[in-house]
Amino acid sequence: MPQRLIYFYVLLFSTYILNAQTSTKKVAKTHRVNSHISIDGKLNEEEWKNAIPSTDFIMFYPDNGKEENPTKKTEVKIIYDDDAIYVGAIMYDNPENILQEIKLRDEFGTSDHFGVFFNGFNDNQLEYRFFISAAGVQLDAIATSAGEDYSWDAIWDCKVKITENSWIAEFKIPYAALRFSESEKQTWGLNMYRDIKKENTSYCWNFIDIKLNNEVVQAGILEGIENIKPPTRLFFIPYTSYYHNNNDSGSDNKFKIGMDIKYGINDSFTLDAILVPDFGQTTFDNVNLVLGPFEQQFNENRPFFTEGTDLFNKGDLFYSRRIGGTPTLEPTLTSNEEITEYPTTTNLLNATKISGRTSKGLGIGFLNAITENTYATIFNTPANQTRKELVEPITNFNVFVLDQRFRKNSSVSFINTSVVRNGEGRDANVSGLVFDLNTETNSYKLSGDSKFSYVNNIDEIKRGTNSSIFIGDTKGKYQYGFGSGYISKDYDHNDLGIIFRNNYYSFNANASYRALKRTKTFNNIRLKTDLNSEFENSTGKLQIGTISVSSLLYNLRNDIFQFTIEGSPFETFDFYFPGIDGRFNYNPKYIDFTSIISSNKNRKYSFDLTSNFIKHDQPGRKSYTLTLGQEYRFSDKFYIRYTARGIKNRNDIGLVDYDNNDIIYARRNVNTLEQQFTSKYSINNVMNFNLKVRYYWAYAINNKFLTLREDGYFDDNLTYNLNKNINRNIWNFDFSYTWWFAPGSLVSVLYRNNSSLGERTFNTNLGDNFKNVLSNNPNNTISISFRYYIDYNQAKNVFKHSE
Repeated sequence: MPQRLIYFYVLLFSTYILNAQTSTKKVAKTHRVNSHISIDGKLNEEEWKNAIPSTDFIMFYPDNGKEENPTKKTEVKIIYDDDAIYVGAIMYDNPENILQEIKLRDEFGTSDHFGVFFNGFNDNQLEYRFFISAAGVQLDAIATSAGEDYSWDAIWDCKVKITENSWIAEFKIPYAALRFSESEKQTWGLNMYRDIKKENTSYCWNFIDIKLNNEVVQAGILEGIENIKPPTRLFFIPYTSYYHNNNDSGSDNKFKIGMDIKYGINDSFTLDAILVPDFGQTTFDNVNLVLGPFEQQFNENRPFFTEGTDLFNKGDLFYSRRIGGTPTLEPTLTSNEEITEYPTTTNLLNATKISGRTSKGLGIGFLNAITENTYATIFNTPANQTRKELVEPITNFNVFVLDQRFRKNSSVSFINTSVVRNGEGRDANVSGLVFDLNTETNSYKLSGDSKFSYVNNIDEIKRGTNSSIFIGDTKGKYQYGFGSGYISKDYDHNDLGIIFRNNYYSFNANASYRALKRTKTFNNIRLKTDLNSEFENSTGKLQIGTISVSSLLYNLRNDIFQFTIEGSPFETFDFYFPGIDGRFNYNPKYIDFTSIISSNKNRKYSFDLTSNFIKHDQPGRKSYTLTLGQEYRFSDKFYIRYTARGIKNRNDIGLVDYDNNDIIYARRNVNTLEQQFTSKYSINNVMNFNLKVRYYWAYAINNKFLTLREDGYFDDNLTYNLNKNINRNIWNFDFSYTWWFAPGSLVSVLYRNNSSLGERTFNTNLGDNFKNVLSNNPNNTISISFRYYIDYNQAKNVFKHSE
């Protein structure tokens, strides 16, 4: 799509602004206190008695807008001093009905909880949300119009107490955990939230109308804060770690010392830096057997790259797993050499990020990371010599973002990512303009982007473009939208992002319905239909053409039922699987049925059952998937969960090899079995034992070889006879103990056992495969990590008192 057409749509939509019809916002009052407030969940200080309560909560779900049950009312008081803001909340209920499962931090679980949301600039752009469960587990998040980010963690204190007719939560939130202006008189955005788990109902203080897709614009007001100053936000998190590792090759010991630093540059911007990074205790990746043309995408588990990264995710140009990922260069080998060790990751030397937002709504984000030289080990058999060869030079990764928000619900963003390998590898630079425009009443949306990529691959330079636009109705029971996009052949942002397909233009449309009130049968009903199409640029051939209809139903017991039917009534063509420019293979028509049943998690025993069936318009080609997850909660402290997933693909067709000028495919059967077991035992809300076990087994057996023709169809190949069967087994076992012995301070102990096995010749006996992977050079690791959180303000006060 021509970029000037996008700019025309933006200009046209920007002139269509509806007058605001905002509802009246509630106002809460607070006042300053001078005496000490003890955080014990009792609210027995005189200052609490003099505070003005905020009441009259309104149901958020399932009967949006219904008044609060008088027997289960909520009463909240807010006070402040020079250092922090305090929140005291009383949630009336029968103690026998208050659920109190102990979970890990940032996990709600089966527990009642209460949350308070602050916006120090009252700009309806960003909220800092603090939750506490009835079991005393803390949760916190940053919320924007795009949703909640629970990877953000702040340091604050809260205690809960169960009484004869309620549960009480008492918060102390230091100003260092918030952002606000330096004005003498402050006006903050405020909302509060309560979830009653047993009844599956939730309430908010200032009404949140679910007809609107943006919650943060529907906050109330907090008045009365005066003469407070943003504190010096300087935090040091020194750590020390010890690792003992052993396998069949021997054992080794590693000792690490490092530090994370967080510094508030001003009231809006924060600098985060990691010196000598240590990510050795992050959870393992769920690695699968990949038979398709695209790499497997993994979740980010490293805290530095998950905390407060909402700005860097603008435009979907940043995939943080590229930093420290697999090397990009292949060693040059002679006929007598072989690679004996090829690293799967690169070592991160340091990383820094700066992020924040000005009082005028301009968000600025800067992230920089450097990885060190990485080498492969190569062995020359006749000479009996080993040498090293560079497979990834020192690499600098950089992300820069400008995000201007305006009218409290719209934004325009500029993003730039760059990867520099100093001339010893591929360099890349990608820039993008992203816009998200909403009418004043949040009834209509216009969004889109325009991106440009530049890749210097030493001997070749490629430039590409990527543009898209979407317009839709975003308010009420019925919503709809239409979109279109264009990606050129040479567009590529894979050096610091991830993209699977390019060289196509697309059209898509969707329509949906959602019930705003509960019915006689269901708490919630959502229906949606989607139409998606993609056409390859050079040939105009259809590569995606799908129609889907889905439903999401919550019954009165809050069990969940999801059903989806998707189909492609057209023959399509795959331009990625062959792996050679200009070649493609055809894909037959298909129909896909998926059903998901998820029982109410409040019960001691709960389950999730997913079934999927795909039938292709090709003899014998079909796929079955069945996943069953079962969870049993023995008590509020102890639960176990077991999940098993089985997949059978019959007469699947995929690439297996290149034979001279021929591209060889195979008609094959692919079977997959994945089992996961997780368990947690909590001694209390800060001390936990965790177990996570995964066994993954997948194999592909080729029944018939095929040769890809120039027209994308296949001929039988009767001469190719190499063994291209594949068997993959992966075993992971993690057992850990964690203790949050002070705010932000952690001791953790981890035992890890893992191994993997890939082979061409194998049997299909489950017991033999499980035994073989366990005995295939298992890697054993024991690690101990100690992290201590130092707040400059508290440390300064300690030194003052000691003088």
